[in-house]
Amino acid sequence: MAFFKDFKAFLMKGDIIALATAVVVGAAFNKIVSSVVADIIMPLIGVITGGVDFSQKFISLDGNEYETLDAAKEAEAAVITYGNVIQAIIYFIIVAFFIFLVLRAYERTKTKKEAPKVTEPKGPSQEQLLTEIRDELKRQNSGKA
Repeated sequence: MAFFKDFKAFLMKGDIIALATAVVVGAAFNKIVSSVVADIIMPLIGVITGGVDFSQKFISLDGNEYETLDAAKEAEAAVITYGNVIQAIIYFIIVAFFIFLVLRAYERTKTKKEAPKVTEPKGPSQEQLLTEIRDELKRQNSGKA
């Protein structure tokens, strides 16, 4: 029974709950970013590059020339779909950029909240106290000798 008690305590820690929440929000964020990449950014890149549809870019490994990716798949040809890799790289860059923005905003709020004013303590400095202690020790040692 101690195993289940420990496991329940582990699950109820704030870190685990925060992690689970982050996974759920991340999954939803993934759909949004996927849509932004596939439906907005890739068509814009296609227009910039002269109408190129990266999802249809491939290399056939059997040496035959196929008109489309679908034709190559129908022929059961082995293909390298490098266009999907390009799309995945763009997707990664966008996700990394959004994560950067979120973390940057978080760090800015964190430093504003946690930056207490540093004031010098009132009274003698550490050097002054050490000097006084040294002088007192000298005075006491000279009186005994």
